[in-house]
Amino acid sequence: MRAEADCVVRYLGRVEFDPTWRAMQALTAARTPASPDEIWLLEHPPVYTQGQAGKPEHLLRVTTIPVVPIDRGGQITYHGPGQIVAYVLVDLRRRAYGIRELVTRLEQAVIDVLAVQGIAAERMNGAPGVYVNGAKIAALGLRVKHGCTYHGLALNVDMDLRPFAAINPCGYPGLAVTDCRSLGLDVSFTEMEQALASALQNSIY
Repeated sequence: MRAEADCVVRYLGRVEFDPTWRAMQALTAARTPASPDEIWLLEHPPVYTQGQAGKPEHLLRVTTIPVVPIDRGGQITYHGPGQIVAYVLVDLRRRAYGIRELVTRLEQAVIDVLAVQGIAAERMNGAPGVYVNGAKIAALGLRVKHGCTYHGLALNVDMDLRPFAAINPCGYPGLAVTDCRSLGLDVSFTEMEQALASALQNSIY
């Protein structure tokens, strides 16, 4: 059974992407075998992030929203207000599973949170993330360094979805994107954030 000291959950509010990314890198570089895992829950101001293998053609048109090349896997995605970003800083060397299993567990946490709210979500073969009726509601991308993860997932709760129209979300042309509000879910951002934090802790451990 996981002791509370094994995981630190931080609610960071709305924070800029770049310093948060650098903080994840610094924490990962400084970890020791005794360092607790951490989950950071937050929002970002509008930003596109482009994964390491990202292809520039997946940005369909230039906007005023900055595009930041970063060190996670995957293609381009959008972060903005009303989207819960959960960064998972986990030492996989202490776990009895690897990165693929972690991805599955993170996806399942989102599926479970949405199921409680009456939304039937699912995985899609070959396309990491979580989907409702074929539309993406949660994106996922991780980096592993020295056996430790950072980056994580993003769950669309109540956001302006228009910026997704300027990209091929996660590299998939024509992929529909949705959020909880569009699906008729009347639940606060804070409530969903807390539910997701709890589900992530349970799924990781």
